[in-house]
Amino acid sequence: MNRILIILLLLAGLQASCQSTRPLRKTDFHSLVFYNVENLFDTINDPTTNDEEFLPNARVAWNTERYNRKLTNIARVFASIDSTDFPHLIGLAEVENKSVLEDLVRQPQIAAANYGIIHVSDDDPRGIEVAILYRSDIFKPLNYNGIEFQDSVPERHILYTTLLNGHSDTLHVFVNHWKSRGGGQEATAPLRMAAAQALRLAIDALQAAKPHALVVVMGDFNDNPTDESITKHLKALAPEQALRQPAALVNLAAEAYSAGQGTLYFDGWHFFDQMMVSQSLWQGKRLRVKSFEVFSRPWMLYNDNRGNARPNRTMSGSRYFGGYSDHLPVVLRLQRVR
Repeated sequence: MNRILIILLLLAGLQASCQSTRPLRKTDFHSLVFYNVENLFDTINDPTTNDEEFLPNARVAWNTERYNRKLTNIARVFASIDSTDFPHLIGLAEVENKSVLEDLVRQPQIAAANYGIIHVSDDDPRGIEVAILYRSDIFKPLNYNGIEFQDSVPERHILYTTLLNGHSDTLHVFVNHWKSRGGGQEATAPLRMAAAQALRLAIDALQAAKPHALVVVMGDFNDNPTDESITKHLKALAPEQALRQPAALVNLAAEAYSAGQGTLYFDGWHFFDQMMVSQSLWQGKRLRVKSFEVFSRPWMLYNDNRGNARPNRTMSGSRYFGGYSDHLPVVLRLQRVR
């Protein structure tokens, strides 16, 4: 996609504009979450996507009982992140459609949060998409759009959203789910690099027009913080390195990854689920980063036959486990500067 088109998408031609007269609550912090929820599919056959693994007659039956358990599990995670409140904004990956999001926000554990939904359908052949849930008392969406980066091949887009809070701060949020490593890390790397380049181009266009824009990038990047797609093409670096490059994003996962943490486990811990922020948020004069963490509780994990604790997933191959996800969520807390 050329530079002019991306600039137009960001600054003028966004798909939706949301008008609301409801006053927003002024709060001194924001909690933002990203969670790859591992194939949140309904039980209805969609002839336009490859959803045959998630139907009642699949080899691992995906029926109403299991679908409802999946919704309950995800809602339990969100309700547990803060003991006194619900997350203000949640980025999601691997959701099938808007319908499953509507079912999710109605779950009793989180219904009181009154989450709004931001979702744009994409062309992924498997039908897995990204989305945002937002607290309607905290944020007002101004606009949103899916940024496409491979016009010749059906692929996932990057969901770009701007939201206003009660202090008149505008957050620019980009939600990503880059190409997986299925088929080999080296063979699939060019697709992740293409996504990184498109995202970097979009951020450059935004910052050229708004140098102090408050930018949050989140997603499942299917690469670690040290991989080339992240460091070279997206220019997202550990804080100390990022601050030496004015255009670089601060990768909040970089130091945690260096310390051995991760969000999914297969041959060891990998940190594919990351959050990055603009330097205007890292050392902001009105709103800045307070903390970043991988959210994990014992009930979200199980011990494999080698004694390694790893995310307790919903299913794998021909086996149904009834767990939460094969990923762990990450949580960013922003604090207002007084």
